[in-house]
Amino acid sequence: MKVIHDLNEIYAQLDFVRCDSKRIGLVPTMGALHEGHLSLVRRAKQDCDVVVATIFVNPTQFGPNEDLSKYPRTLESDMASLRLAECDFVFVPASDQIYRKEHSTYVDPPSVSTRWEGELRPGHFRGVATIVLKLFQLIPAHVAYFGRKDYQQVAVIRSMVDDLNVPIRIETCPTVREADGLAMSSRNRYLSEQDRPRALGLWRALCKAQSSLNAGIQSVAELEAAMHSELLAAQVDYVDYATIVHPDTLEPMMQVGESAVALIAAKVGSTRLIDNMTLLPPIQRSNEGSN
Repeated sequence: MKVIHDLNEIYAQLDFVRCDSKRIGLVPTMGALHEGHLSLVRRAKQDCDVVVATIFVNPTQFGPNEDLSKYPRTLESDMASLRLAECDFVFVPASDQIYRKEHSTYVDPPSVSTRWEGELRPGHFRGVATIVLKLFQLIPAHVAYFGRKDYQQVAVIRSMVDDLNVPIRIETCPTVREADGLAMSSRNRYLSEQDRPRALGLWRALCKAQSSLNAGIQSVAELEAAMHSELLAAQVDYVDYATIVHPDTLEPMMQVGESAVALIAAKVGSTRLIDNMTLLPPIQRSNEGSN
């Protein structure tokens, strides 16, 4: 595994790889790696000849009251994990390499960014779109791999790639969960022993939405009420949203037809968690499960 810090070197190395007709897979991360990240690396290894992971805690996607300084930085263990996953390159740039002193250009995110996280975290998706486009410019990959847990983020990146004709394919991979259903996240390490069981309320609320749909309830208002009830029962500290939206536009819906996505953001203790689930009518879910 080759570790590169210089942005000119990473481009030169991978341009050479492309000239050798090898397929490159990219896994962008902010470090503090867990099994969810490593599953993306393994998926990229299956699909591609060469896999590049990036580790960069992007300052432009953190708001003034968010946890940039507290975001976990575990570079040594991250490197060990990536070696075990047989990653080929790791790009670890310094902040002043990515954002020069005079930096003033940002990517205005697409309309799918407007609601939910976009409303609650102003400027967040501008920072996400900017850093991801920068990485796509620096690393001439064929495919980029993202986890489905950050559903709206992936939707933003897909839309940006389509709108700006970026020549890269976006592959969304399933959320990796703990045995009890909690979605893996770098922020889970902040959960106290008392908070950890309460955090399962997000997963139970998503499952409640699907079970209610299975029982014939298609009204979004009723399904959202069921999710809120489950979160209340779990005693989460605050619910930013527990909503059901169109899977592509992320706009609110009145009824669940062929497909919808349940999105949740909630605070447990001092830790803000997000999760999601695709909701399918029983017949469609049964058909998908048999494929």
